[in-house]
Amino acid sequence: MKNASPVIFILGPTASGKTALACWLTQFLRSTFDKESTLISVDSACVYRDMNIGTAKPDAAEQAKYPHQLINLIAPIDVYDAAQFCSDANAAINAAHAQNKIPILVGGTMLYIKALVEGLSRLPVADAAVRAMLDAQAAAIGWPAMHDELAKVDPLRAAQLSPNDAQRVQRALEVFALTGKPMSGQQIRSSSGNPADALPYRSLFIGLQPSDRTVLHARIAQRFDAMLAQGLVTEVQALQQNYILRADM
Repeated sequence: MKNASPVIFILGPTASGKTALACWLTQFLRSTFDKESTLISVDSACVYRDMNIGTAKPDAAEQAKYPHQLINLIAPIDVYDAAQFCSDANAAINAAHAQNKIPILVGGTMLYIKALVEGLSRLPVADAAVRAMLDAQAAAIGWPAMHDELAKVDPLRAAQLSPNDAQRVQRALEVFALTGKPMSGQQIRSSSGNPADALPYRSLFIGLQPSDRTVLHARIAQRFDAMLAQGLVTEVQALQQNYILRADM
């Protein structure tokens, strides 16, 4: 059974107006229903400090008026993943409900949203040695042939993947190599049939889906031009100067 407390999600592609809608909804709930809310960012780039322009992060004035949680959490050299997001987001949601506020999660990182709503599979962490072995095998026979190998041990997962989806094919083979069990059967589920750590609250999903993609593409181009004018190149140079960055980050 879902908890009666609500959670609102505002989703959509880049430059579709998610942040503007979230800020408007915050004001609408306050003025119309006398109900306060908490904005929670769902953005895998906004968690990093010193990455402001390139991530289209809410600026200081916007943050002062409409504070967003889960922004500026870590340094660019640190690691942040879906599991950490779920932990942080659940804590923020619970804190909002404890204060009688409505959590509004806004962002476009669908992996994070899916993990939060549906729960995470209990899968092993990446193993560098196994991945190196799989990479070497793929270099010899190609990823479509690796996909064929996956179909032998995990036909359900193989059917979900393109033969050229190297990253996901590798991960599925890695999980099988580490556990001896197919990845498709390893999601922990509760007695209700849902993942044990699925979001327990009533959820409202507001999806921004522009009917004219050319308008969206134009807005993205305008945003990029604005980023350049705001100093994106200087921001990237500062990141290179202040942090030891690697290509795999």
